[in-house]
Amino acid sequence: MLAALCVTEIVSWGLLYYAFPVLAPRISADTGWSSMAVTSAFSAALVVSALVGVPIGRVIDRRGPRLVMTVGSALGVLALVVIGTAWSLPVFVAGWVLAGAAMAGVLYPPAFAAITGWFDARRLGALATLTLVAGLASTVFAPLTATAGEQLGWRATYLWAAATLAVVTVPAHWLLLRHPWPARGHRDAPAADSAHAVAVLRSARFWLLTGGLTAASLAMYTGLLALVPLMLERGLDARAAAWVLGLGGVGQVAGRLVYTGLAHRASLTARTAAVFILVTASTLVLAVVPGPVGLLIAASMLAGVGRGIATLLQATAITDRWGERAYGHLSGVLGLPVLLAAALAPFAGAVLAEVTGSCARAFAVLTALAAVGTALMIASAWTRACAEQPLLPPRGVHSRS
Repeated sequence: MLAALCVTEIVSWGLLYYAFPVLAPRISADTGWSSMAVTSAFSAALVVSALVGVPIGRVIDRRGPRLVMTVGSALGVLALVVIGTAWSLPVFVAGWVLAGAAMAGVLYPPAFAAITGWFDARRLGALATLTLVAGLASTVFAPLTATAGEQLGWRATYLWAAATLAVVTVPAHWLLLRHPWPARGHRDAPAADSAHAVAVLRSARFWLLTGGLTAASLAMYTGLLALVPLMLERGLDARAAAWVLGLGGVGQVAGRLVYTGLAHRASLTARTAAVFILVTASTLVLAVVPGPVGLLIAASMLAGVGRGIATLLQATAITDRWGERAYGHLSGVLGLPVLLAAALAPFAGAVLAEVTGSCARAFAVLTALAAVGTALMIASAWTRACAEQPLLPPRGVHSRS
């Protein structure tokens, strides 16, 4: 099951998400649609993914991930066919709306829910393995997409991407995610999950977590997308700026490698504070340090370490605080504003740079935003769990991988 998810996640992220920034300039040049209109279609997909993720989480809680991820993969195939054959901008946007629904069914949230439901003692290791493999999606598919785009054009590239999804992810999800879902044996599970979710959603601790993660994510992903313009402003050429960005991805993978050891040696409060203080500090360094290139690369890599671990912290945030009951529902609600922040990130960096007058000042604003998010995250982790005792007993113990 874990091997299947690793394969389907890297392919789904690579073709539904990372192929777009590579092909977007070619799409705009070929069609005459403005780059803003093309980018807005992709942002619409991210918004749809965020909105659809909440009901999908509820379905996974009750029925497991197999049907959801299979349907999501099939919808992804249809979406890429519509995008690749779109004869007008409205059809292109409609294709990305379908792609957003597909993302909600196949990317990290349903995969995290699957691992949370099927794994117990080895859950963190499974999450780390999944995110390490999926973290290579841009490394693998960005150059493949660029090559295909040059030789075949963007339309044929998306049609080949649709065929790849159909051959790889649809059968993998249907045939390999067959392990019995733990909640199936409990007739009262849906009602109990719903009552538990309502109790958690009414707690201040949940909204501290949601607000903190949203603010920190907006700072992280806006900073990621604005990094190349910042490096160009610092006087680097395009190739050096690309290296600064790419080596930040190496830091992201490294962060996930070390986190499993950190999680067993530090409390939730300590590791939450360490990770998000690192995010804030690295953003500050990028805002105020003009060079040399080696220091900028180091700051980018440290920011990558923070982003990489933050993904795992989000995956385990619900179970660390409230256990695994209603995980799909709660993680969907938690992920809604975070995904909306990711959708705003492409525009937030440009707006901040224009309003403040420079990319460096924009990063200073992002530092302040990250600091606010860090404070809220620490407060959520530090809040005594006994102040919010579960209203319902935990689910019965099941045999799990």
